[in-house]
Order: sequence, then C-alpha cells, then structure tokens
Amino acid sequence: MDLQLAGKTALVTGASMGIGRAIAKGLAAEGVHVAAVARRTDLLEALAREIERAQSARPALITQDLMAEDAAQSLREAALAALGQVDILVNCAGGSRPLPVDAPEERWAEAMTLNFTRQRQITHALLPQMIERRWGRIVNITGKSEPEGLNAAFSAKAAVHAWAKGLSREIGKHGITINSIPPGRIMSEQIRRNYPEEYRARHAAAEIPAGRYGEPEDLAVLAVFLASPLAHYITGTVIPVDGGLRRYSF
Repeated sequence: MDLQLAGKTALVTGASMGIGRAIAKGLAAEGVHVAAVARRTDLLEALAREIERAQSARPALITQDLMAEDAAQSLREAALAALGQVDILVNCAGGSRPLPVDAPEERWAEAMTLNFTRQRQITHALLPQMIERRWGRIVNITGKSEPEGLNAAFSAKAAVHAWAKGLSREIGKHGITINSIPPGRIMSEQIRRNYPEEYRARHAAAEIPAGRYGEPEDLAVLAVFLASPLAHYITGTVIPVDGGLRRYSF
C-alpha cells in the first residue's frame, strides 16, 4: 500500500531509542524527511547511519532537552530551519514516574512537564504553520489510563488524551488530525530495566493474548499510518497497541 507520505516532513521527539527510533525509521522508509530529536547526540548519529544504510534520506538531528524552559520554541525554530515546514509531529518523548503518596511537588511538576506540558507546547508552536497549509498530522505516544499504582506519568498521559480530544474538535476543519497511541508492554530500555526476562515471560503468558511483549516496530506501523494522508478520517482517538493486554494487569 502506498501511504502517500513521500516528500512529507516530520519532527519526532524521543527518537534516539525504542518506539521513537522505530517511528523515525518507519517514516524515513516511506520517503519522509525526518527531524529526529533526543538528548543523546551519539544515539541520534547512530540512528542517522542506520536510516542511510536503508537507502533513505539522512534525517536532520536536533539535540534538545525537553525539560529546558524554551524547548518548544527552540524545537520549532530548529525543525523549520532544517525541514522548511513540519507536516507531521510525533510526540514520543517521556518516561515513567512512579511516586510515593508523599512525593514533593517538584517531582510531580517534572513528570507533568515532561509527559504533558511539553507535548502540548510543541504542538501549539507548530500548529500555525499546519493551519496555514491546511494539512497536518499529530501523533502522541502516551500510556494507559488504568495504572496499578501511583505514577505521575500516567496522570500526565491521561491529560494528553483529554487535551488531544478537545484539540481535535478545533483543528479538524484545517485538515489536521491528532491521535494518541498508548503502548502496552513494548520492549524498550525502560522495560528491560524494570521487568526481568523471567517476569516478562510469565506475565506475557498469563496476561497478554498475543503471548509476548511487543517490539517498537509493532507500534510504529500504526503511528506511520496515522501520519499518512490515508488516515484523514481518523482523529481524536486513543488506540492502544498492547497485544490485548488486560487493562488491570500488573
């Protein structure tokens, strides 16, 4: 299937590893000129070499800490300088933040900034040029809304779902869609760190109908489709990619 993505441009945050990396590679394989964003320049360079080896255009590399106060404006300026315009935005940067009940306010503020506020700010910084051209795709990589414990990242991701749904009502008339993808147990640096192999095998057998943890590419295929012109009638959605993971499993 031709996704009609050749010649489009995309900004992908959290692109150095895991899901973001797979999405950046997937978009590049479809002929999209990608600007890849992360904090670690060495990992971005490795991504660029991998994309070039696959005979796709070398991505623009933007080293940026999203916790910086001016991150949204800096990313907008860097992306437009590198790409000319941003047709597609993939908000993938973020991270789990389990907290105790008595966690200090600063830890909540950090988690909400990383997992919600920056996504919102980056999106709104890029929206005017999408509206001007009457075309755009925004894909948010989020998280489940039924956590097994107190985790500030899950609260932030639920906020993303609500914000994106509301925003979809405002931007649809401009030819812009926004959708959210909550990953299930997708193999990543974080998953490997938090869940030993024995636990992963036991948990997958008991709680995931697909019988295994997913790979980043399993989610990337949906993100790339949602970024395409073919997905023009899909907006405001929350579509899990989780192998059928039970909603309350842990």
